[in-house]
Amino acid sequence: MASHTDKAIKKYIPMSETAFYILLTLYAQPQHGYGIVKYVEHLTDGRLTLGSGTVYGTITKMLKDHLIVVYANEERKKIYEITELGIEVIEHEMTRLEELHKNALAHWRNKHD
Repeated sequence: MASHTDKAIKKYIPMSETAFYILLTLYAQPQHGYGIVKYVEHLTDGRLTLGSGTVYGTITKMLKDHLIVVYANEERKKIYEITELGIEVIEHEMTRLEELHKNALAHWRNKHD
């Protein structure tokens, strides 16, 4: 029988860019929704601007799937934190992306040598 981790990995991998950057932000530190949006804009040099509907829709799904939790509720702002399951999922995705990048570079270099 598949574990909770296996089910989450199957559901989220490959990960959408929105889901990846939400988890990556929370991997760095707990954050509220607007803070996630600003952090992602900073990380991507403005290439990616997440809409609030997209962010909160993904957050709602991740809360339900136990990848994140509400860490605190300060002045009407919920602060989100990644769970151990969320860490396992994002680290699995980072490993997958590292492999993609390594293989892409190897093929690109062969083509340009």
